[in-house]
This record gives sequence, C-alpha cells and structure tokens, in this order.
Amino acid sequence: MRIAVVGSSGSGKSTLAGRLAAQLGLSHIELDAINWQAGWKDLNTHDPDEFVRRVATAVGQDAWVSDGNYGRVRDLVWSRATHLVWLDYERSVIMPRVIRRSIARAFDRTELWPGTGNREDWRMWLSKEHPIRWAWDTWARRRAEYAGRIADPRFSHLQVHRLRHPREAEGLVESVIKPS
Repeated sequence: MRIAVVGSSGSGKSTLAGRLAAQLGLSHIELDAINWQAGWKDLNTHDPDEFVRRVATAVGQDAWVSDGNYGRVRDLVWSRATHLVWLDYERSVIMPRVIRRSIARAFDRTELWPGTGNREDWRMWLSKEHPIRWAWDTWARRRAEYAGRIADPRFSHLQVHRLRHPREAEGLVESVIKPS
C-alpha cells in the first residue's frame, strides 16, 4: 500500500500522513523534509535533480505514506501511489489551522525538520511564501488542479479519498483504507 496525502498548506497533511503511517506500520515520507535543507535552502529550486532523485528513492519502496504538493515530483508520487487522500477543506478550516500553527512555531522555536536549523521566524510572515499567505493564495488553484488531476486517466488506478472536513479523517484507516 502506498498512500499519498495531499491538500492545501495548513490542511494537516503531515499530521494525517504520520498517523496513517504509524497505524499501518508504513514509512512516512514527508516531502518538505526531503526538500528543505539548512538555511531554508530548498532542493526543489536549488537542486531539482537531487530533489527528484531523493523522492524517487523514497517512493521506490514497496509501502509508504507520503505528504506534500510539489509539482516537480507530483506525477512520480501519484503514479507510484495506490491511494490518494485529498484533504479538500474549506478556507475557513485551513486558515485558522495554519495561523495557529505558525504562531505556535514562532513562540516555541521548534526546529521544523531535524538537522536543518530551520525555525519559524516572525520576520518571514510578510513573505508571499510564508505558509499563511501561501495557503490563502493557492487554495482555489490547488482545489481546481486536484479535481482535474484526479479525472486524468493516468491516475485512474488510484483509490481516491476526498475528505471535506477534518472529522472525516478520523477512522480513515479502519473504515476506508483496509490493509491487504
């Protein structure tokens, strides 16, 4: 079983993917952890070939749960996945989540990906790449894009689970994704 968890920034992709991986005994592939290097250097921009190579190695495993939305590796991840969990939540759900998360991270200064030294910084909040603004700016585009991609015959092999509210994620393993 290979499960790709996708959705807008702040939808809870990493949290749900981590829970699914733990419940199913699968490895968790966090695309952000692969992408983000020390000093906020991202492989997706600075070394795209290395980013693709690392993701290809990770999703080359027999079983996993991934989370992330990187266009550069989306086809690779989706074509290897057996299941797609789309967290298709309204902005009114996502925005409070991403704001709370950003505030908490800014206060507690937790390192986001071990070994990178990358931490939430208040000074970054005005950047268009900051998760709060990114979530707002990309929400509608992402929703339309995923709807179109799911209809693409290249991905007809996927068992798609489109969740419209966080309560639908509860019990997902037991009720929808049954290990073979």
